[in-house]
Amino acid sequence: MPTISMFYGIIISMFFEIKEKHHLPHIHVRYQSCRASVAIEDGALLVGELPPRQLRMVQVWVDLHRDELLADWELAKEGVEPFRIDPLK
Repeated sequence: MPTISMFYGIIISMFFEIKEKHHLPHIHVRYQSCRASVAIEDGALLVGELPPRQLRMVQVWVDLHRDELLADWELAKEGVEPFRIDPLK
């Protein structure tokens, strides 16, 4: 699972060799010992947990980069490694 962005100790990844269909576009987020999946469409926490501050940073980042994330999602569905996306600054 390649890392597509990192900021403030948060690591954002996206699968690109999907063997099963993922119906909802999402990203995988790691922060310290926390793991979560976050929807690209609305930034909703789908699975897992993140501290509230880090979740809000991820949601802001998703809002800023939604078009790029959706483009990466399309690449990932085709088995192509997604592009890196600028971190939250």
